[in-house]
Amino acid sequence: MAQARTGSSVTISYIGTLEDGTIFHSTEKDGPLTLTLGTDQLFPALERAIIGMRAGEARNIVLTAAEGYGPRREENIIRVGREAFGAREVKPGQKLSIDFASGASRVMLVSAVSETEVTLDGNHPLAGLELTFALRVDRVE
Repeated sequence: MAQARTGSSVTISYIGTLEDGTIFHSTEKDGPLTLTLGTDQLFPALERAIIGMRAGEARNIVLTAAEGYGPRREENIIRVGREAFGAREVKPGQKLSIDFASGASRVMLVSAVSETEVTLDGNHPLAGLELTFALRVDRVE
């Protein structure tokens, strides 16, 4: 039975959980994931953990925040005057596409709203969190 290595096509199933047990993603809903190792389709630390595994093998793989979505960064949080949104309703938890003066566009989460200011968070929702994958390799080619 072949071992997974860089360049292998693998099919994996997993349940991704946070430290408190909350499921953040699962292939049970979307079906197994097929990918080629070494093509930057997964976190590098997760790929390294899969290398050497065989079809049918399962393990828990824990990624630190740095190995996953990275740390939460204060520079990814901006405060904008409420007037910038005009009459548009803006509320915490809402995702907005924000156009910057540089021409770049980015989806940001509204984290707070006051009468004068809107706080936008551009960090990935899972940034700063340890991620655990209960992972099984279903196929290796």
